[in-house]
Amino acid sequence: MQTKLTLRLDESLIQQAKIYAKQHEKSLSQMVADYFQALNQPNQPIKNAPITQSLIGILKESTLDESDYKRHLEDKYL
Repeated sequence: MQTKLTLRLDESLIQQAKIYAKQHEKSLSQMVADYFQALNQPNQPIKNAPITQSLIGILKESTLDESDYKRHLEDKYL
């Protein structure tokens, strides 16, 4: 059963939320419901973006270490 909820918010915040909802093809009610549902979810690990996922492990066989990076920064900025 759905019940009506009244929220009192700053007018500019409401306008921003309406624009965001329209851009994501959702209603404000659906956005609020999604948010409340997310609050009840146990902490779920954040998924990596596809570009990040594609880079994981790419340097696994690299011989570079932190000292190489520090040397690079010294050469670049000093």
